[in-house]
Amino acid sequence: MPGWDIDPSGVRFVLSLVEYSIDGVKQDLASYGKNVGSAAISAGTISGAYCGNAPPSPIGIALTQFAERTASDAAFIGVRAVKSLNGAGAAAGFYLAGDLHMAADTLHKAAEAPSADEMPGGAGKQGGHQ
Repeated sequence: MPGWDIDPSGVRFVLSLVEYSIDGVKQDLASYGKNVGSAAISAGTISGAYCGNAPPSPIGIALTQFAERTASDAAFIGVRAVKSLNGAGAAAGFYLAGDLHMAADTLHKAAEAPSADEMPGGAGKQGGHQ
């Protein structure tokens, strides 16, 4: 098969390493909001005499806004990694089946940024990624 030189066992090995790494990223992303929220709470409040709850500190507000504005970017990283991993595995399968056209097409599609429908919540924002 001209133009391609794929070692199936090597592909499986590398994909398993990437999958293992993606699992770590998924865990990190899952704790992202929780940890930033905890940091915002730990940043304290503005001291003084207030009726009711004291307002959050400027640092707490900034951390909360940062988490809100970067949540879609963080989700994009996870979705993008999984899409690439799945695409590489599928393309290798098409290659082994002798269908170079489908292998190339699958690689091309896997290289595209995730669509809004592929993002968590579907049809949502992509965090500005194209």
